[in-house]
Amino acid sequence: MIERELTVSNRLGLHARATAKLVQLLSAFRSTTTLTAKGREVNAKSIMGVMLLAAGQGTQVRLRVEGEDEAATAEAVCALFERRFDEDS
Repeated sequence: MIERELTVSNRLGLHARATAKLVQLLSAFRSTTTLTAKGREVNAKSIMGVMLLAAGQGTQVRLRVEGEDEAATAEAVCALFERRFDEDS
């Protein structure tokens, strides 16, 4: 199991477009992936689940990945957060 602390740094937070990008990215991996923020834990492969986090800019999010490709999954998600979901220039 891999856990990482991430910060939502894109201006609009985990809104519909960013969440869709995250879920699409995760669809290529087999590992179980969860996000926790504000005391709520959700399946990171669920658009509705991630949207329920209502994670705006600056929100701390805990990523937990477990499974056969967990290292690659965690690396891909961390990179997406670091790139600010490819939104901010």
